[in-house]
Amino acid sequence: MPTSSEKINQRIEAVCEAGCEAVRASIETLELGGHQVALTDDLNAEECQQVLTELKTIMSVYDSH
Repeated sequence: MPTSSEKINQRIEAVCEAGCEAVRASIETLELGGHQVALTDDLNAEECQQVLTELKTIMSVYDSH
């Protein structure tokens, strides 16, 4: 069974592989309190927040160009 950080990393990678629009949509849903984004539906609220924070960090690189 994967550890919490492994699960989080797997979800982040999966969302990113889906493309920028999917990442932005996931960020928007998570920011609105929707913890049930397709790829995070088995994560708890704290893990979802970690995913959100990491996705926002990743997208800040793209959005700054």
